[in-house]
Formats: sequence, C-alpha cells, structure tokens
Amino acid sequence: MSSSNHLADDVRPREVFAWAMYDFANSGYTTVVITAVFNAYFVSVIAGNARWATFAWTAALSVSYACILLAGPILGAYADLRAAKKRLLVLTTAGCVVATALLALTGPGTLELAVVLLVLSNFCFGCGENLVAAFLPELARGEALGRVSGWGWSLGYLGGLLTLGLCLGYVAWAQAHGEQAQQFVPVTMLITAATFAAASLPTFLVLRERARPAPAVRGENLARTAFARLAQTLRHAARYRDLARFLVCIVFYQAGIQTVIALAAIYAEQTLGFSTRDTIALILVVNVTAAAGAFAFGNVQDRLGHVRTIALTLLLWIATTLIAWAASGPGLFWLAANLAGLCLGSSQSAGRALVAYLSPADRLAEFFGLWGVAVKLSSILGPITYGSVTWMTGGNHRLAMLATGGFFVIGLLLLAGMDVPRGRRAAGLSS
Repeated sequence: MSSSNHLADDVRPREVFAWAMYDFANSGYTTVVITAVFNAYFVSVIAGNARWATFAWTAALSVSYACILLAGPILGAYADLRAAKKRLLVLTTAGCVVATALLALTGPGTLELAVVLLVLSNFCFGCGENLVAAFLPELARGEALGRVSGWGWSLGYLGGLLTLGLCLGYVAWAQAHGEQAQQFVPVTMLITAATFAAASLPTFLVLRERARPAPAVRGENLARTAFARLAQTLRHAARYRDLARFLVCIVFYQAGIQTVIALAAIYAEQTLGFSTRDTIALILVVNVTAAAGAFAFGNVQDRLGHVRTIALTLLLWIATTLIAWAASGPGLFWLAANLAGLCLGSSQSAGRALVAYLSPADRLAEFFGLWGVAVKLSSILGPITYGSVTWMTGGNHRLAMLATGGFFVIGLLLLAGMDVPRGRRAAGLSS
C-alpha cells in the first residue's frame, strides 16, 4: 500500500512531511536545553553549584509545566473555535525560538533572567507541541494514525540528534581553543534556536489549516466561550470514559518516561560511574534507537492495534527498569538504555495516535490540550517521585529506579480496562 493511501483524501505526502518536520525542528530544544547541555550549565555556572541549584532548575521547569497545564486546554479550545491552530503554532514557535536565543545572554549572576527565559521557552515549546499534534487526525486516515504519528516522532529524534551533534561539534572546537563553558554554551543556545527556526519553515509554508471557525456571535467573549467549552468537556467526561481513562493512563506511564528522560544520565553517573563523555555518547545512541523505535512501532501499531502496541511498549519499559536496576556495569546499562530508546519513541508516538483515534472531530485541539495536560502533569509527578525516594533513602538510586518501574505497571493496569470501539462510538466516529 502506498503512503498516499494512509492519508486523508485531500492530503499529499509533502504536507505530511512538512507536519513531521515540526517534530524534527522542536526536538533540538528538549535535547540540548532540557536534557544534555543547558541543564548542567544552569546548575554549575549560572547558579554556581549552590546547594539549591538543582532545586532551582526543577522548580523553574515545574512552573513552566504548571502554566502549560492551565493554558493548554484553553488554547486548544480557542484554536477549535476560531480554526487557529496554525496561527497559534506560529506564535508559540516564535516565542520558544526567541527565548532560547536569549538564553545566550545568561551566565554567572543572571539567575533571574535564566529562570524567566527557561519558563517562557519551555511554556511555548509545550503549547506548540499540543497544537501541532492536533493536526494529525486531519492528515491521516484512522487506520494509519499510528504509522503517520511514528513518521513524525522518528524524524523528531533525528532532529534532536542533528541539533545535539551541531552543538557538540562546536563545543569540541571551542574547548580545543581553550574556551570555557560560559563562552561556548551560550553559542549552543543560538545554534539550537536557529535550527528550530529553520527546520520548522516547511511546516508553516506547506501545512494547511483545514478546520473552519465556529460562526461568530455578536458580543461573544472568546475567552469565556473557550472556558465554557472546556468546562463542558470536563462535565461530560463520562461520555468519553475510554479517552478519559487513557489520559489518566498517560499520566502514569509518561511519569515513568519523563523520569527516565530527566534522570537516566544522573543514574548512570551516580550508580555506575559514567563520565560526561560516556553520558553524551549514550544520549546520541539512544536518539538513534528512539527514532528507529518510533518508525517501526508506528507500522506495528496499525496492524496490532493501538492498545496492544502500547501494552507491549509498557512491558518493555518494565523490563528496562529492571535491567537498569540490576546493572552493575556499563554492559547491562547500555542494553537498558537502548531498550529504553526503542520504547521511548514508540510509546509516545503510539499514545499520541490513540488520543487522535478517540477524539471527537470537532474538538481535536481541545482534547490534545488535555493530552498536553496529562503529559505535563507526568513531567512533574515522575521526577519528583524519583527525587523523593532518593532523598528518603539516603541516595539509593536503584530503589528509585524500581519506583519508576511502578509507574509503568500502573499504566498497564489502567490500559487493560479500555474499550477502543466504545471510545470511538462515544466520539461519534466509526469503529
């Protein structure tokens, strides 16, 4: 079957590629700013390795996630009412790109500026992530949502790999010329912002806004209408009980995923003695594995079914945490890390596709706003749980890794009670 048979009637492959390029473009932000480069710079240089430095980093991220929790569904409801997904995506992308570029101005003694820019950039990133996901059901046929979602997610990991590679190439050159972190890290922020801006251009030039705005009402307050629309969705959540159950499932299994993203490198260093060079190599390899996993499982999902595919990835996540817990040397941990890479792309892509499969056609952006709420809530829940376990056990990272595996077990139990055909009928869609 050709790729065009997976797409909606008026969609061409180049438009899907343009949509997927946004995943390619924005992944550099999370890879470089959140995971690999700026986080360590924030703690060691901006906050001067103070006792509260790591807490300040996690607190700033938590504030940005809380803002997304509040704003995401409202932006989604507004986007549905006014067919404004693309316009809002332009604004959030510009906000993230500019704030990321301005991070180049941070250094010793600029803690307040760094916190404000981090909150703003991560807020814009998260809102844009919700908005671009809401285009998916307009592009792909229902039976091909997993495959098309996988195309985007796999491109995303390649984009993160490219941006990280460009930054690390510059860092190696700068260090060879005797530069220090406060000289070369700011330049990596400019590289990340420029790559995001350039790679997202195909999205804005080619991707179409197919939704139509709701009829305007004289004297209508759009913000109030958006709140009312969201409130109605929440009040009638029982009607969409399978989608609601899956969103709760996402909170738990994504809590495990977000913990691995945020803390795997720390686990490797604290428990297994990985060096910074080892950790960077690990991140690069895992990005490749994650891209392969997202692409491969996208095809598996459309054949095996959404729920079975996600269940399979959760079983693999449980195995990953057990292998990492048991690892006493680099060999087993590299196995766990690459298994996590396969799970990382596939489980997130599959989850996005199932939300699209269960969402009412006239509330796509709104329900993807709720999807964003679930993911961002998990971003707070998972790392805080991990940190609490290590604090209460005197730094026992192995026990914290076992606790992380518990999130995947809970997710699997919640997934077991889902009825996808019933969820499709509730959304007014054919099974």
